Amino acid sequence: MTGVRRRTVLAAAGGTAIAGKAATIARAQGPPGPADGTGKPPPPPPPGPHEARVQALLGRMTVEEKLGQLQQLAWTGDTGPGGGQTAQAEKAARAGRLGSVLNIYGAKTTNTLQRMAVEKSRLGIPLIFGLDVIHGLWTTFPIPLAQAASFDPAVAERDAEVSAKEARSNGVHWAFSPMMDVTHEPRWGRIAEGNGEDPYLTAVFAAAKTRGYQGDDLRAKDRVAACAKHLVAYGGAEGGRDYNTVDVSEARLRNLYLGPFRAAVDAGVATVMASFNTVSGVPAHGNRHVLTSILKKEWSYDGFVVSDYNGVQEMTVHGYAADRADAGRLALNAGVDMEMASTTIAEYGKRLLRNGQITTARLDDAVARILRLKFRLGLFAHPYADEDAAITGPTKATRATAREAAARTMVLLTNEKSTLPLDTSTAAIAVVGPFGDSTDLRGSWAGPWVKAFRPVTVLDGVKHAAPRAHVTHAKGVDAAGKDTGGIRKAVAVARAADVAIVVVGEGSTLSGEASVRSDISLPGQQERLIAAIADSGTPFVVVLLSGRPLTMGGWLHSAAAVLEAWHPGIEGGAAIADVLFGTVNPGGKLPVTFPRAVGQVPIYYNHENTGRPYDPANHYTSKYLDLANGPQFPFGHGLSYTTFDIGAPRLSVSRIRAEALRKGDTIEVAVSVRNTGRRAGDEVVQLYLRDPVASIVQPVRRLCGFRRVGLGTGKSTTVRFRLGAEDLGFWTHDPDGELLVQKGEIQFYAGNSSLAKAERTLTIT
Repeated sequence: MTGVRRRTVLAAAGGTAIAGKAATIARAQGPPGPADGTGKPPPPPPPGPHEARVQALLGRMTVEEKLGQLQQLAWTGDTGPGGGQTAQAEKAARAGRLGSVLNIYGAKTTNTLQRMAVEKSRLGIPLIFGLDVIHGLWTTFPIPLAQAASFDPAVAERDAEVSAKEARSNGVHWAFSPMMDVTHEPRWGRIAEGNGEDPYLTAVFAAAKTRGYQGDDLRAKDRVAACAKHLVAYGGAEGGRDYNTVDVSEARLRNLYLGPFRAAVDAGVATVMASFNTVSGVPAHGNRHVLTSILKKEWSYDGFVVSDYNGVQEMTVHGYAADRADAGRLALNAGVDMEMASTTIAEYGKRLLRNGQITTARLDDAVARILRLKFRLGLFAHPYADEDAAITGPTKATRATAREAAARTMVLLTNEKSTLPLDTSTAAIAVVGPFGDSTDLRGSWAGPWVKAFRPVTVLDGVKHAAPRAHVTHAKGVDAAGKDTGGIRKAVAVARAADVAIVVVGEGSTLSGEASVRSDISLPGQQERLIAAIADSGTPFVVVLLSGRPLTMGGWLHSAAAVLEAWHPGIEGGAAIADVLFGTVNPGGKLPVTFPRAVGQVPIYYNHENTGRPYDPANHYTSKYLDLANGPQFPFGHGLSYTTFDIGAPRLSVSRIRAEALRKGDTIEVAVSVRNTGRRAGDEVVQLYLRDPVASIVQPVRRLCGFRRVGLGTGKSTTVRFRLGAEDLGFWTHDPDGELLVQKGEIQFYAGNSSLAKAERTLTIT
């Protein structure tokens, strides 16, 4: 490209646009308030259907009752330091000085506590009951990272629908989900709870899950309020260590981390949760720039912000707040509306008001936001759950839905000589490995009800899928890989079989919150088990269970096929068998890069170029001396039992004016795909773009569209993507929010992974 780019400014509110959405062009009003001052509350939202009642109730409330609405206490469950606060919650509910309780579920239990608030307190304001419903309640679905691997947002939406129905029937009004923390850190345990490394993919799934939880009417008996978490940049924690420091530029904040939150806000998400980490030196719980200037002012968000567990009080440990009273002041003034577990705002609020350190206007703003949601949920009219209608377990229908979802999430990593699918007429099959007959399939956020219903194991699924086969089992090693006494038996079982299925990976407790691993290879001696099976001479396939990308080492090339099954949920074993035996043709793709070794981390597809990108002929380029360049498996990778041909992208125009994009014009990119194989299957058509010359260096590629399509053999279709200013532009370092679309070339790539080669160029004039 020649010439100098003219700076075209699109001042827009938001982040990465999702497919088909035209750019929103609007400058944020006013500068951000001081990070540590009282500030002003954001302007009130347009009057809603409940506003008159909200204001009337506010007018009747004492300061103590207002502060009480800002308090959320924990029930008997323990999700952080300090444990449950049951007795304190009951006392506060009766006094009308409590807004919400978390960790409580069950229609009878919630009704008992709700009656204390509604029938014993002066104003009878109902409580909101929240719960970590992350990927299912009774019916556990695959973990969110797995759901992202489906590249099918309907999977997340259906999980949320089933979860909401089960939760609401048990008195739960509020799910602390979806989590949309983009991360480049596979060591970070909470990668399991998010959607991987890409902001566009995460944005699409965040919106889908929000719709699934909330539906069109929060009063409905099968819907719950969603919570977009964690605002913001939690996935950027240094070293992958949970709760750790995040130092991020404004441009990186907006281009990588904020887009999914904007998508959730656009989808109507009821609440937002602050993150544990600092954001460039300021704890998120005290970060007015993020919580108020961007979320509430720039995006005009009218829901409320809840802290994470003890997150307000922990600002004293960060070294940001002088004491607990100061923490309460900083949090409320920054934009936190409800405090989870710690009690700084409720305890010190009157004193802070009296001293002028917080304002009545800000207090009333926070209370009004909480009351609006209670009205939207219909809690004033119907505060109690119907105990006779409570759902007490998964049904045949929800299990079938979970099974279908799990099969859609699985990613076929390798398949030498078309070893898979296995033949159901195989005479003898060995299922070996620590997870071959394990029920540890649900994942890290299965909840306190985890042992209520037994999941279908892989052994169960194989026996059902191949009823005429002689199926044997041997564990070989334990899940931690420490007890190797069973390897000899596992080898004997494999030798006696026609094929072996080796089920290895990491248990659910090795991923999730506070579960960080410095070594992300198979735990303990599991690799030794695989080597022993390889030496047996029996053909074998490996099924990987994990909550994160794993490094694979030398064993990868000894296996005939490798299937990444993640933590697949209550029907996981059945779904794995569906894929292994070809009842389901795998179509999942990796939502995160798989490194060759942990020393490569962070490694991700949407990285920036260097002045000396890798060149095998030049020693002085960016590389490792002791490792092949590039990942083990790239973002977007995934095989099928059939083959597809994806054509080059076709553009509706080859040139477009920047001014036209600024005014809302869009372009269409069409991509044809044809099934060239011998069986029906799914392919994910992926569209990437690159802005090769920009005033701020851009990623070598970024995902800007995807579509999962099912095609019969020989069939074809055309997938179309509509792209606008937010897709083609990028955010600058301007703290007020500045989106640029600059003159020059945009390169588009279409294919079935981030290594797509088919290319077309758009010129912006």
